Amino acid sequence: LVRALRAIDDADIALLIVDATEGVTGQDQRLAERVDASGCPIVILLNKWDLVNDPERRHEVETEMRRKLSFLGEAPVIKISALSGKNVHKLRPRLQEAIEQYHRRVPTRDVNKVIAQAQQESPAGGGAKVLFAVQGATDPPTFTLFANRELPQHHVRYLERRIKEAFGFGSTPIKLRIRRKDA
Repeated sequence: LVRALRAIDDADIALLIVDATEGVTGQDQRLAERVDASGCPIVILLNKWDLVNDPERRHEVETEMRRKLSFLGEAPVIKISALSGKNVHKLRPRLQEAIEQYHRRVPTRDVNKVIAQAQQESPAGGGAKVLFAVQGATDPPTFTLFANRELPQHHVRYLERRIKEAFGFGSTPIKLRIRRKDA
């Protein structure tokens, strides 16, 4: 576990392999939390899926996984059998897509259009407003929002969701930094 935790901090992308016959364990959750905190994208592999034959049990495993790993958002899940190779071919395209999202750079004007539209549709309240936004980094995509005052957390999450949707970041985590700019 210690080696895995150290490797996560250096990773550009992570694969979380969950034994479908056991379901998501506490250790799986801890690793997933560390990956999420590191900001790198994650792909979940449900291994030994071919050994879970009962449709009701399959549904239970999927429901439990979504519940226990809900903090990962839209992380792709691939149901595989490492032994037989079933669905392993689906891994490469998902990895490529996640890596492209992780390195994606968005023009400043486009970020500001999305923020302006989002604020017009759902203002933060209390006069709080993002005045300007810029993507300052990739790996993970990091955006700095310059606001006239403190933004409510629910509004920050809303803006994060809108940026992810507008620019196709999918399951790649993005970071928002809020800077107060006196008007």
